[in-house]
Amino acid sequence: MRSTAQRVQVLQAEAKELENEILALVRQQAPELLGLLGVGPITAAPILVSWSHQGRFRSEAAFASFAGVSPISASSGLTNRHRLNRSGGRQPNRAMHTITLIRMRLDPFTQTYVARKIAEGKTSRDAQRCLKRVICRHIFKILERADRSRLGNVEELAQAA
Repeated sequence: MRSTAQRVQVLQAEAKELENEILALVRQQAPELLGLLGVGPITAAPILVSWSHQGRFRSEAAFASFAGVSPISASSGLTNRHRLNRSGGRQPNRAMHTITLIRMRLDPFTQTYVARKIAEGKTSRDAQRCLKRVICRHIFKILERADRSRLGNVEELAQAA
């Protein structure tokens, strides 16, 4: 038991050290991302890895499709509805899902948004799908701005040299 407990402590310390390294890398790449509610270093890392660089995704819709949060039409006859996209990268989708759950629990504006969607006749899963799309749109805009500002800094450095 003692050796198992010591091993657990060693692994916890290693996990904390790795999380601090990830936090430093995320702060270097997109510090604005960490300012969002529900976004920590562990959820930001897969989003940044899938983002890669500006220009990889031609639009916010392409990024949403890659992250697996774009709606897919599931209409039939007189029924007009959408379902969750099961394709795309699983890691950014999981990160978006985690952010969504945290916001639904802690953010009053998000709770109001979900309540409004449910009042419009959507199910709670449909409301969550809509929320994921909104969060993805917001993250895309932040990453675009971060890349543009970083690109401007690189051009300024190149001109100075």
